Order: sequence, then structure tokens, then C-alpha cells
Amino acid sequence: MNPIEELSPKVVWKNFYALTQIPRPSGHTEQVAKFLVDFAKQHGAEASIDKAGNVVMTKGATPGYEDRAVTVLQAHMDMVPQKTKDSKHNFETDPLDVYIDGEWVTARDTTLGADDGMGVAAAMAIIEDDTVEHGPIEVLITRDEETGLAGAFGLKAGELKGKYLLNLDSEEEGEITIGCAGGIDILCKMEYQEMNVEPEGMLCYDIVIKGLLGGHSGIEINLGRANANKLMARLLFAVVNTKMAWLCSWHGGNMRNAIPRECEAKVLVPKAMQEEFLAMVEKCRQTFTNEYKDIETNGFQLTATPVEDIPAKTIPEDIQENLINAVLTAHDGVLRFTPSMPELVETSCNLAIIDIADGKAEVITLARSSQDSMKQYLCNQYIACFSMAGMEVTFEGGYSGWQPNPKSPLVEMMADIYEKMYGKRPVVGACHAGLECGIIGVNYPDMDMASYGPTLVSPHTPNEACHIPTVERFYNFTLEILKNIPKA
Repeated sequence: MNPIEELSPKVVWKNFYALTQIPRPSGHTEQVAKFLVDFAKQHGAEASIDKAGNVVMTKGATPGYEDRAVTVLQAHMDMVPQKTKDSKHNFETDPLDVYIDGEWVTARDTTLGADDGMGVAAAMAIIEDDTVEHGPIEVLITRDEETGLAGAFGLKAGELKGKYLLNLDSEEEGEITIGCAGGIDILCKMEYQEMNVEPEGMLCYDIVIKGLLGGHSGIEINLGRANANKLMARLLFAVVNTKMAWLCSWHGGNMRNAIPRECEAKVLVPKAMQEEFLAMVEKCRQTFTNEYKDIETNGFQLTATPVEDIPAKTIPEDIQENLINAVLTAHDGVLRFTPSMPELVETSCNLAIIDIADGKAEVITLARSSQDSMKQYLCNQYIACFSMAGMEVTFEGGYSGWQPNPKSPLVEMMADIYEKMYGKRPVVGACHAGLECGIIGVNYPDMDMASYGPTLVSPHTPNEACHIPTVERFYNFTLEILKNIPKA
């Protein structure tokens, strides 16, 4: 038995460890969906997979609770597949290498998947444990939340009967979330004709940025962490626009909702400019290190390594300059804080993914805001910026935020329970990260909803960890909520 399965409460940690052994990156959830259906049926619950790929389980009330309103336990089955640059882990085939580090559970060189595997594990525990007191329960485990909330968008009206919904996807124990920002993906694309170059007299270098902290582009966008794509744009602006180098390719980031930790670019350098080029790379390294010395504590690296094979083609001069200028100019990070709640980010964007090579260029950004007008402002800003670079700008997966209901009977009850259990009122508020409640609420407008969870740090990065003591508090809180759900 793995030591993680011995943590308390065992019924939660055992199920969480089982999930870590099943590959479940976003876009590849078929295996975990089948596992969840088989698990539910093994423990006497009804379960099925709907047309959107969501798993829906139902469990009847325990004796004496038959007259309670139906409660939905909701989480998402997919995880963000992030790993260190040197990791050989294959998220589509390999189990995670998870271990205990003091008061934390984490994974070796990869994301842990506690976002939202811990919510799934808690729901599984309640399905499994017949001693838990509760009314009728529905469990909704959605597909591909991390890459566009596809499962929540695909959930049909009438699929659920619940009056209350407990979203188990928040990441700070002691907080109850009642609202979140909306979001939209901004896609900038173009094709270009590569230019032939004479390799004679040229050197080739791979420029690599790595070792940044990255992070969740919703809950950690306000921490001032460096974006690898933006740092690379600054360096390329310095060396390409001064004719020290020609850009051949540029790749950075791989998830729209993860702050880019790594980036690499291949450039051609005239032999006569080699000394100046390397001096500028070193100057940028020192500058970036100094700027982020109090933030990027993970071991920031910027290197330029010579490559023997010299490409025969490169990006035309006007195209490379336009692309670099656009990325350098485009907004990234916090745009505005909420006027009525200055500690809460209202509007931000994450310049997440850059892929430029072989005659094609793509830039993907996730914009978030609790104000639809500000979200539109960011979209228009990107149209203005990237259309000048000759790129087509389109949008996907737009959704409005989850509007808070400060008079929610469910939230008032939960706050009273938490105070009775732990001697203090929980923090009740909204978050900047995207949650599925707002989307689900479109088809279920009368459903009373709240979100909470155990404490996680650095989700969407290989430093993701779950705080062990908070899992027991989170789970016991959930059991007490279920016990106190009002009559239908």
C-alpha cells in the first residue's frame, strides 16, 4: 500500500491515489470516465456517461434523510498536464509519481492533479461510504474543464434534479466561493512564406528560457510572476531588430490557463555578430534575473546554445519583426482590480501559447474578467494589436462569469456550519479563476451553488501540492453540510 493511502481520511486519500495512477490529461478522459462509472456501480450507485462525456452518479438517501433536497457534488475529472523540461513523463500513458513531502502531497516533476482530483476523490468517498448521512445525492464529474469547460457547456437541462450544488474545485480551505470571472480564448493565426537563407557565414543558436514558477492564470495571475513568452519577446526584440539574429522558430507555453514557464527560440546569427549577440543574451539574463529576483525563486535560466545543423529557411524580415512587436506589445497579466474589492482581480489575460515555425504562426491567449465589457475590451485590444501584424484574430469558448448571490441560503448555512466546527467564520467571496458553476447555472438557474475545497499551491505547475491537514477539514465539512441539507 502506498503511504498516501494511509493518510486521513483514508477513504479520500485512497481514492485520490487511485486517480493519480490513471492517465487523465485534458482531452484524454475516456479511461478515467470508465473507471469512475465502474467504481460507482461497484459501490451500488447508478452511473452513466452523458453525451458530453460527463460522468453522472446517483445515490439514494440514507435512512431518515429521504425527505431532504437533492444535492449535487460537482468536480472535474481532467488535470492540467505540466512537467519540467527534463521530465520524460507521458501524461497519456504514465501514472503520476506522487509522494509525501512534510505536510504536503506532491508529484515528481509533474502536476499533481489535485486540481480537481481531490474534489473527485471526496465525491467517490461519499459514494463508497454507506455510513455517511445524507439525502439524495447526484455526483457530476465533468470532462475537460481545464481546456474550455467542455463538459459543463455540454450538460443538458433536465439532466440533474438537484436543488443545491457543491462545487469541490476551490483551492483555499476556509474560503467559500460564490462567484468567478468569465473568460474567452483569443486565437491569433497566420501563414507566411519562409525565406531561403545562405547558411555560409551563419551560426545557429537555441535560446531557452526555463525554471520559471508559472502558475494558475486565474488565481496566481496577480503574483507578478514572469511570463516566458514575454521575456523571450523582449530578448528577440533586442537581437532581431538590431540585425544580430534572424528568427527561425519560436515555441512557448502549452496550456491556455497556465502562465508559461518555458520558452525556446531558434535563431540564425551572422558570425560577425556572434560576440554582440551573446553579450545581449547575457545582458537580458542579468536584467531579467534582477527584475524577478524576489519572485522567481525556482531557478530562472536563460541560455543560448550553439546548434550544428543550420536551417536553410527562416522567417522573412518584415514578418519576424511584426510578430515580435505584436507579442511584445500585447497585454499580459492583470489589467484591472475590482473597484469595490481592490484585492480581487477583475480583468486579466494570459499570453499562454506561441507556436511559430514552418510557415505558420499561432498565438493563444486566455482573457478573463468578471465584467463582459472589459473582456470585450481585451478582445478588441488583441484584434488591434495582432491584425497589424497580419494575423487573423478569432475567439473560442467565451463564457460569462458566475454572478455572486450574497443572500444564498446554502452559503449562509455552510458558513454557520464551518464556524461551529472550526471556531471562525469562513471567508466568503468571489475568485478570478473560472469555475463551472456559472455555466451550469445557465441551464439550472434556480440551483443554489457554492464552491470550496482543500488548500492547494501552484496548481497548473510541476510544483503543485496539496496540504494534507486541510483535506480532512474539507471532507468533514462536506459531510456536515450533507447532514444539514434542508428538506425538499
